[in-house]
Amino acid sequence: MRNICMKVSYDGTNYSGFQTQPDGNAIQDYLEKSIDMLAGEKVKIHASGRTDAGVHAYGQVFHFHTTSKIPVERWCMALNSRLPRDIMVTEAREVPLEFHSRRSAKRKTYRYTINANQFPDLFRRNTELHHPGRLNVEAMAEGLKHLIGTHDYTSFASRHSTKPSHIRTVYDAHIERDQSICRPGTRDQGLIHIFITGNGFLQHMVRIIAGTLLEVGKGRKKPEDIASILQAKDRMKAGPTAESKGLILWNVEYENFN
Repeated sequence: MRNICMKVSYDGTNYSGFQTQPDGNAIQDYLEKSIDMLAGEKVKIHASGRTDAGVHAYGQVFHFHTTSKIPVERWCMALNSRLPRDIMVTEAREVPLEFHSRRSAKRKTYRYTINANQFPDLFRRNTELHHPGRLNVEAMAEGLKHLIGTHDYTSFASRHSTKPSHIRTVYDAHIERDQSICRPGTRDQGLIHIFITGNGFLQHMVRIIAGTLLEVGKGRKKPEDIASILQAKDRMKAGPTAESKGLILWNVEYENFN
């Protein structure tokens, strides 16, 4: 028996999330079908975490057990020739049998992107939230700092969360701006990338954080309100859940493995 670990990127626009669904239109469904086509073996893959419908990934990690003798260096190209064009396996390696993509993960990073230009980007409209109004990006960055540390993030979790504990650790949270596509002499503000790295995330957590930061950027909330919202442990105190299309699972880190 072998344990094969892979990294996959995908545009989640046309899919019902990562985890297998009855309609067969999840990322997991297509990966498992492609592995079956290639190796003639039905496998169940295990990912580092779920992504919701419309959410994307640049560095999703998954593993599966197989008896196939296909050399590890052949898996990527062989699977990509059988996958839809918006799903692409970019790395493959053989790992110890005890390795688990979710349980072995130490840190995950998500990126949420807001296009703050007057007009949306026609070619990236499915991977960015467009907000044409003026935003106070400095205030958003200041508010984001209050989320770093080990806290109970109930205020930033879906009301449908079934996790027994909402305590998580956020190691880093910051904003990066890309103004390369701003038009001179206009009110364009460019792309606002919100990066959040933690040991784990609750359902809709990053999207609720992004929605709350937008409230700060619009002046409806102050940066220091983020700390009060966090302490309240009340979902009603936070802002709306931002659209799924702006969210990307950016990276997953493993000890002695990356």
